[in-house]
Amino acid sequence: MSDRVRVTSSGGGRPGHGLALVAVGGYGRAELSPASDVDVVLVHEPGFDPGLLAEIADAVWYPLWDEAVALDHAVRSTEDMISAASADHRAAAGMLDARAVAGDRSVVMALRSTVLAQWRRDARRRVPELREANRVRVERAGWLAEAAEPDLKESGGGLRDGIVMRSLVATWLVDIPHAETERLRSALLDVRDVLHEVSGRRSDRLTHDILPDVAAALGMAPSAVDLHVRDLGRRTAHLSALAWRRVEDVLAPAPSQTTGRRSRGVPRLPRLADGVAELNGEVVLAAGADPGRDPALGLRAAACAARRGVPLSASAAVRLADATVPSTPWNPEMRRLLVDLLAAGTGLVRVWDELDFAGVVAQWLPEWDAIRLRGSSSPVHTLTIDRHSIETCLQAAHLLRDVRRPDLLVVAALLHDIGKGRDGDHSEIGAPLARDIARRWGFIESDADSIALLVRWHLLLPTTATRRDIEDPATAANVAQIVRTTDTLTMLAALTEADARAAGPTAWTSWRAGLVRGLVAKTRDHLGDTPGTAGPGGYDGWPIGAAEPGLEPPAAEALTVTTRPHHDGSLIQISASDRAGLMADLAGGLALAGLQIRSARVLTQRGVASSLWETTRAEVDPAGLQMRLRKVLDGSLELASRLSVPSGGDRAPPIVTVLPVLSPTATVIEVRARDRRGLVWSVCRSISAAGWEIRSAHLSTFGPEARDVFYVVDGADGASPDERAERLCQQVAAALA
Repeated sequence: MSDRVRVTSSGGGRPGHGLALVAVGGYGRAELSPASDVDVVLVHEPGFDPGLLAEIADAVWYPLWDEAVALDHAVRSTEDMISAASADHRAAAGMLDARAVAGDRSVVMALRSTVLAQWRRDARRRVPELREANRVRVERAGWLAEAAEPDLKESGGGLRDGIVMRSLVATWLVDIPHAETERLRSALLDVRDVLHEVSGRRSDRLTHDILPDVAAALGMAPSAVDLHVRDLGRRTAHLSALAWRRVEDVLAPAPSQTTGRRSRGVPRLPRLADGVAELNGEVVLAAGADPGRDPALGLRAAACAARRGVPLSASAAVRLADATVPSTPWNPEMRRLLVDLLAAGTGLVRVWDELDFAGVVAQWLPEWDAIRLRGSSSPVHTLTIDRHSIETCLQAAHLLRDVRRPDLLVVAALLHDIGKGRDGDHSEIGAPLARDIARRWGFIESDADSIALLVRWHLLLPTTATRRDIEDPATAANVAQIVRTTDTLTMLAALTEADARAAGPTAWTSWRAGLVRGLVAKTRDHLGDTPGTAGPGGYDGWPIGAAEPGLEPPAAEALTVTTRPHHDGSLIQISASDRAGLMADLAGGLALAGLQIRSARVLTQRGVASSLWETTRAEVDPAGLQMRLRKVLDGSLELASRLSVPSGGDRAPPIVTVLPVLSPTATVIEVRARDRRGLVWSVCRSISAAGWEIRSAHLSTFGPEARDVFYVVDGADGASPDERAERLCQQVAAALA
């Protein structure tokens, strides 16, 4: 171009004085792909002769148009360029890469210098604009590593992210691994060059139909190209996420975490759990935490981060990856923390990605390697197989209240496509894999079998509903023969919905949903009252019907508290004078002390109630707890105002039901509700207010959901046992709502 154009000015006829042809965008960076636009601006100093300027512009543009060059052009003064850069971060980013093609190079040098100085001066104001635009773009285009047909330029982790990070580097606000970013961007540009060549068009989307041609031109297999591109996007996205975290720290530094100084001035970080703390909006490993000695530390840190919706620090993930692989089978704490992580909702995505990038997921789940970054052959899937599996967990988290065993549901959601990436039917291959994984993660044999069954038949309901006549009794009978119990049917229905919603908008239409729900209803009618064995006996804690572990005879004193370690928590025995509402008051006092209750039992003798509480905290001060409980029992510490929560925090209503045929001597009710501080107190208080007594409680939490079972007894009031139990359920549900 510069060989054909001679740019002159009216100022003495010296060629190029005060006027320059400037390349911006990809042309400015000297990285045009075959079908890219040529972005140029004819830049002039103020006062340039308009007539001569128009003549020169025509001399530049027309030859290019004649040669059918894809030209994006403009004529601007230096003042206009500086003003545009001040108003639009995209214009500023383009000018930071401006390059002189012809004419007065000093114009370009002065322009870049001015724009760069302006960009750095106003960085704290301009970078939030860039961050918001980045968020909107990724929300629209998806992620390069996850999308079924990614856009090499606009997807998160694509070429645009590389340009954004160049702009961030130019601010001097943060330090970014610039060389690594540019290496990844260069590799992705090589793929885009081939994409433009073989497609003959400007599109940057790597579609299924063009992938084989791109692979052939690169001398690679299509699957290898797909993985290569997604890996580049994954690594770029990870660097981008780290860069934005650093920017956020600079723009809005967290308040000082120092609540006092230890020796040598080490700050005390807020403790979230054993070995886990928070620093500058990230979950980190606390001082002294040792992943090699604490096999549950990684799961504990991940679950904390996911539940709080904050990132797990990259350094913490790397430390966890360097630790010894956890022994198998996992202990109950590790299994429970895994379920908490998978049921955490949207916070799971970012935490899982960090763990996977560091190599922790490969230690927990080596089978994940076969589906990582793998595209799906199904046209309805909008995500890669691994990301779809995580999205299925997110969707399942909305359905936890519908099933009796949320832990089995979320694990099956994660593993339902684990058989993909191998030859054969992925459901048949995945079932034994899922069973082995579940055993490795510490699930008992019957639970591992249930997870395997869900994985094996996760396509049963949609396939049957859309291809068979659901009005034919034989259809429901065939499904019933496979699922065997209503509990399994309910979990399979929830997994079906979660899987379809995670696949994409066309996979769970109202028509398809109606057919599946109709089939489920007819199958449930066929099964009748066969709930199965997925009741509270499958939860952590004491088995239903077992003797109280170590429950000492009631003490004669008015109030005694003793504690001892128990697994990863504590057993707290409390003896107090028996009275109506005692269990509620004790549950409230424990909640105020910050203790999460897993289970409780009570034994009453000679007017004294001795209760045993299993809690999650390993260290409990019995003297301090006794003092707090004494204030609760004598009425000086009021519970209602401290433990009640405003209405509207839980969009779904609580579910309170009677569990049939579980105990011949007590009524067993199950409460499904959103977990919160004081939930057990609320339930116990409403049971006591209804005139019932609590014999034992078995409490489980799955991410945000509580699944609590209470064994209760009452005196006859003339109504039938079924009527009294139903009325109790209604009263408890009303109290929680």
